[in-house]
Amino acid sequence: MNRITARRRHPLARYAVLLLALALVGGFYALLAPPSERADAAIASGRADDVAQGKKLFEQSCASCHGLNAEGSATGPSLIGVGAAAVDFQVSSGRMPMSNPGAQAPRKPPAPWVNEDTVRQLGAYIQSLGGGPTVPSKDQVDATKGDKAKGGELFRANCIQCHNFVGAGGALTQGKYAPPLHEATETQIYEAMITGPQAMPVFNDSIITPEQKRDMIAYIVGVREEPNPGGAGLGRIGPVSEGLVVWIAGISLLSLAAIWITAKKRQAHK
Repeated sequence: MNRITARRRHPLARYAVLLLALALVGGFYALLAPPSERADAAIASGRADDVAQGKKLFEQSCASCHGLNAEGSATGPSLIGVGAAAVDFQVSSGRMPMSNPGAQAPRKPPAPWVNEDTVRQLGAYIQSLGGGPTVPSKDQVDATKGDKAKGGELFRANCIQCHNFVGAGGALTQGKYAPPLHEATETQIYEAMITGPQAMPVFNDSIITPEQKRDMIAYIVGVREEPNPGGAGLGRIGPVSEGLVVWIAGISLLSLAAIWITAKKRQAHK
């Protein structure tokens, strides 16, 4: 009995009891915690893993232009604060990594290492550096939930000056251009509006609301899926422009025909 009492009075006994109690409480809490809290913990752990993997991808494929810490360099701008949406837009469309520096990064097939997972990981890393616009949800870009008529009004008011009324694109100054929207996904269209890539201005939610963005996506998707009623539409550059081309071609053919007929008559008279 004296031995047991002596052990209880040992200076480390209280700490052992405290550690045992904490372990028991932690175990019971893990078993009884609500599923939502456990899911949040799993998501947070997954995000940490994405950030770590994204940093490795950045160091391998992006740091040579954007700096080791994404602070920017002479060949690439800073990525701090651009957000995951900018990464998803640029990398998924093949614009980045940029093989040949120029006035504008063209759309091209994505790099071999690019897939849904690597884009998410790279975006998570950039997002962790300074925040910024996040990748929109599927509901935000669902064209079937948008109003084409309202979207058309908004698109004509804000976008046709550069992208043409059907999203065919057009030339800008200093070697830049507004790209055609035929291959852009609904997510990429939304991301372009909130990040302002290349020469495009940023249309944040205070300028064009998320609902209006979805309406514009519905219009763009609807227009490019419609058959061209004019046959060979010359890239659908516009009815006036297309009509002018047809008129010039028609007048030229008529003039040549008139010259040929006149020449034949003169030869007959001789």
